[in-house]
Amino acid sequence: GNPELPTAVNITWSSINFKTILQWQPKPSGYLYTVEIHGQGTDTQKKCILTAETECDVTDVLRNVKETYTAHILSVPSSGTDNFEEPPFAVSEKFTPYSQTVLGKPEIQNYTQKGSKLNVVFQDPLTPYTFPNGSFQSIRDIFQDDLEYKLYYWKDQSSGKKGATTKSHEFEVSVDSTKNYCFYIQGVIPSRRENRNGQESMVLCTSVGRTILDEYGAEVFIIGAVIAIAIITLAIVLSVILCKRKNAKAAREKEPLNGV
Repeated sequence: GNPELPTAVNITWSSINFKTILQWQPKPSGYLYTVEIHGQGTDTQKKCILTAETECDVTDVLRNVKETYTAHILSVPSSGTDNFEEPPFAVSEKFTPYSQTVLGKPEIQNYTQKGSKLNVVFQDPLTPYTFPNGSFQSIRDIFQDDLEYKLYYWKDQSSGKKGATTKSHEFEVSVDSTKNYCFYIQGVIPSRRENRNGQESMVLCTSVGRTILDEYGAEVFIIGAVIAIAIITLAIVLSVILCKRKNAKAAREKEPLNGV
């Protein structure tokens, strides 16, 4: 190789729902990069040939998601030609999409709280890979029975969470019919040692007719009670004062006039 050409460093794989980006450093100056993807049982494939970028979308050459791959990042003269058999290159860590891609956020399609039941319907994240008819495969199409989902839910304005698990696209859990609930969902691959839990969906909350007490908590009740006690106390004091004045006036009217 050419010892004068720098080789890539800090090579990382970034993969969500099987969309996989290879990244590295530094920005090239006076040379370019070419990426080679090596699989244990597949032919070497080149991507991002003679690029000045420091990232490369390698999703389409990782279709065998259970294969383990390494990336060779070649440093090539800017002319695109070399005078040596093999350009200098750096080798990435191994990467297996099936066990290392991160599960993306599930999409919540609908949710209802009727009586004591909270029902949540959601959709699997899609992958970049397609079926022969052109429709996109979901992560469930790839993981199948290895995939499950976890629902975390709690009473609104409470910190105590409960959890439920499903392998379907729907949750139905028992709740307090008089309280609102907040929740989120995430995918889980229990068989994994790492990256078991996926990204969390957005947090949503139900609304079953909030009262002032629900909205502001016990503080409103305490303040209201103090105000009520103050009003009652003031009414009693005023009544006593008025009563005393009335009695005093009546007593003066009954006294005989002087000199009569």
